[in-house]
Amino acid sequence: MLLNDYFDASRVLVIAPLRVAEDTWAREVQKWDHLKHLRISKVLGNADTRRMALAAPADIYVINRENVPWLVAELGRKWNFDTIVIDESSSFKNPNSQRFRALRRVRPLVKRMVQLTGTPAPNGLLDIWAPIYLLDRGERLHQTLTAYRDQYFHTITKDSISSYRQKKESEGHIYKAIADITVSMKAEDWLELPERIDRIVKVPLSHEAQALYKKLERELLLPYADADVVATTAAVLSNKLLQMASGAVYDEERGVKLIHDAKLGALEDLIEAAQGKPVMVFYNFKHSLDRIMQRFPQARILRKGKDGNEDIRAWNNNEIPLLPLHPKSAGHGLNLQESNCQFVVWYDQIWSLEEFQQANARVHRQGQTRRIFVKRLVAEGTMDEDAVEVLEKKAAGQNALMDAVKARIERITSGG
Repeated sequence: MLLNDYFDASRVLVIAPLRVAEDTWAREVQKWDHLKHLRISKVLGNADTRRMALAAPADIYVINRENVPWLVAELGRKWNFDTIVIDESSSFKNPNSQRFRALRRVRPLVKRMVQLTGTPAPNGLLDIWAPIYLLDRGERLHQTLTAYRDQYFHTITKDSISSYRQKKESEGHIYKAIADITVSMKAEDWLELPERIDRIVKVPLSHEAQALYKKLERELLLPYADADVVATTAAVLSNKLLQMASGAVYDEERGVKLIHDAKLGALEDLIEAAQGKPVMVFYNFKHSLDRIMQRFPQARILRKGKDGNEDIRAWNNNEIPLLPLHPKSAGHGLNLQESNCQFVVWYDQIWSLEEFQQANARVHRQGQTRRIFVKRLVAEGTMDEDAVEVLEKKAAGQNALMDAVKARIERITSGG
């Protein structure tokens, strides 16, 4: 509408995750009769290919977010995009990232900025300063992150490391400050999506596996003849305990020490319960993927580029019975809801609410007609249980933000 009805945009740039830029935008345009006339130019590939795409006549130019610094440097003062759409704007939450700094330089040359995300504050309200700055250039939440933190957060310094705790009254003030430029549209409020049922699948460990887990947790060391498993910091320890909860752990030489097969057995039970329907499984560790692929030869991973687009087609046509995905590479924008899949399984547990929510939305999204079951394999008495609890607490904060700004669209539609 902005392009061809109101003539309020002349050159549109869409910034998206790589897979989304490669496949989703062009494919979605072809699904809708009122959009089929739009010409999409994909600014992807090597530098020469990207330059050719920029020079091609098109209505919408799509680039992956990693190449935003290149684009800003390439165009310089000749920047000619008056409208920018950021697909998954939470990927710009780090104000120190190259992509944020590059976009900040050309922001004064952009007439309209639109951001799309299902997780505006995945780890708390500190995350929204940078995306909001790109919308209003600091008008609502200050020109700098430091000023934003000073007003809305307490600074806590321990051992020369600073952390930030939100002030009690800040939440309401932040929501009010951004209410006029944000609109919250939860899928369940506007679409008749089928039910999604989340379940914890408790996985008991053998006495031997429990003993190894407790030993590393207590002593920070598992000695082996060839290479030890060592946890030198709290962060390393938590990561290795999550690995052990899933059945294996990396040693000091990046070798893999097998701990148990309990989750593989639990996954096998769920595949059988799916009764021949495709199953999607999310992993976080490479050794988890390797063990899944070895145990289940019918599994296929998503390849890169055009091969990956063919894999997406095959999945949606029920030609792939078991699809292992990593939430970082498949968590945004992919449309995988057209298969008969009803089971989404989390083999490894993660700490990122954004990745968890976005990954589940690959199948529980517009166009889905079946009830979806999200199954999390949680090893009993392990760090898995802590990860699940952390995500539940983060989700509560995320929902508060979404609900606070959702009222705006209700006022608009009611004329209030």
